[in-house]
Amino acid sequence: MEQTGKGTVKFETLGCKLNFSETATLGSLLAERGYATVQGDAVPDVCVVNTCSVTELADKKCRQHIRSLIKRYPDTLMVVTGCYAQLKPHSIAEIPGVDIVLGNEQKLDIAQYVDRWMADRQAVLEVTPHNDIRRFSPSCECGDRTRYFLKVQDGCDYFCSYCTIPMARGRSRSGTIESLVTQAREVAAAGGKEIVITGVNIGDYGKNTGERFLDLIQALDRVEGIERYRISSLEPDLLTDEIIAFCAQSRAFMPHFHIPLQSGSDEVLRLMRRHYDRSLFAEKIARIRQVMPDAFVGVDVMVGTRGETPECFNDSLRFIASLDVQHLHVFPYSERPGTLALRIPYIVDQKTKQERVAQMMTLSDRLQRAFTERYLGTVRPVLMEQPQAGSTVMHGFTDNYIRVNVPPCARLVNKVVPVRLLKMNPDLSVDAEVIEEEVQP
Repeated sequence: MEQTGKGTVKFETLGCKLNFSETATLGSLLAERGYATVQGDAVPDVCVVNTCSVTELADKKCRQHIRSLIKRYPDTLMVVTGCYAQLKPHSIAEIPGVDIVLGNEQKLDIAQYVDRWMADRQAVLEVTPHNDIRRFSPSCECGDRTRYFLKVQDGCDYFCSYCTIPMARGRSRSGTIESLVTQAREVAAAGGKEIVITGVNIGDYGKNTGERFLDLIQALDRVEGIERYRISSLEPDLLTDEIIAFCAQSRAFMPHFHIPLQSGSDEVLRLMRRHYDRSLFAEKIARIRQVMPDAFVGVDVMVGTRGETPECFNDSLRFIASLDVQHLHVFPYSERPGTLALRIPYIVDQKTKQERVAQMMTLSDRLQRAFTERYLGTVRPVLMEQPQAGSTVMHGFTDNYIRVNVPPCARLVNKVVPVRLLKMNPDLSVDAEVIEEEVQP
C-alpha cells in the first residue's frame, strides 16, 4: 500500500502477551495510513500506549509510564488505549498531555482517531461500556524471529470475585476458524515456525461463531509450514479430555500446557467463584501425564486473597506440592475496585502475602529443577532463536519447554534442531550441544 508519510509513531506496551499481539495490529493499521515506526531516539509524532490493569500495581505503573512519556515528548500526540483506558478513562484523560483515550472496542479505529486529531486538535475520549463490547479485534504478532502470538479469543464471561477482566475486556468473543487459519498460513509464508495461541479465556473459544476450541486446534494443526504450536492458557474446567488427547497425538502441538489453578484450597476456590475444585484440577494433571509423560505444565497461583487464612494457604501449598507440575506463576492478590472479593471480611496483610509468594516460589524452583534434571543427557528438539547482539550464546526451547543455551550460529536461527542437554544453570536453563550430523542443511 502506498505510504503518505504522515509522520512517525512510537508504541509502548504494558502487560500481557495479548497486549503485545494487539499492539502489532495497531502498528499495521497506522502504517496503512502512512505512519512509520520511529527509529532510534528520534522524537515521534504519535505515541501509543497500550495499557494493562490486572492489578493495582499495574495501574500505578501505567500512570507513571504515561507521565514519563509526556515529559519526554511534550509535543507528541499521546494516545492511551487498553484495559486501564477501558476501566479508568476519565482518570487518564485528566493527565495533562494525554490527547486521545480509547477503550478496547475502539482499538481497531485508532488510525481514524489519530487522523481526526491531526486535523482539528480536539481531545478525544471514546470508551464503550463493557457490556456493549461486541467486536473481535484480530491480531498476530511476531515476538522474535521464531515465535508468533495469534489472538483467537477475547473477553471473559466468568466474573471471578477478584478479577476485573470482564469489565476491561467485555464478554467472550472469537475470530472464526477460517480467519485464524488464514493468519496462520500468512505466518508460515513469512517463515514463522511457532505460534502461541493467545486470548483472555481461550477455552471459551467459539461462543459467537458456533465453533469449538477443539475444532480450531485441529484446523491449525493442518497448516503446512508451522512446526510448533503452544497454548498460552486453558481453564481446567475447559481443558477437555478430547483436547488433551488431540494434543498428545497431533503433528505440531507441543507437550506443554499452562493451566490457572489460583488456589489449592477448595474453600478459597469457592470464595474466588472459580468453576472447578482441586479434585478436577488433579484429574486434569493426571490425564496429561498419562498421555504425555514428558509434558511441561505451568500453573497460575494467587496468594493472599481475601479469605485465605493460614490454614487455607497451608492446605493450598500441600496440594500443589502433590501435583506433577513443573512451574508456578505466583502473584499476590491485589484489591480491585468493583469486585465481589471486597465483601470478604478476612484480609491478608502485605508482609504475609510476600512471605507466601516466597514459599510458593521456592516450591516452584524445586519442581522445575527436578523436572529439568530428568532430561539431562537426553536429546530433544529445540527451535533456535535469534541471538542478541554481542551475546555469547543463543537460546531456544525444547518441545517440552526447557530453555537451552548453545554457542551462537547464524545458520541455526529459526530451525528446529536436535540438541543434547548437558548442564543445568542456576537460572534453570540448560547448556546444550547441537547434534550436528542430524541438522538438516
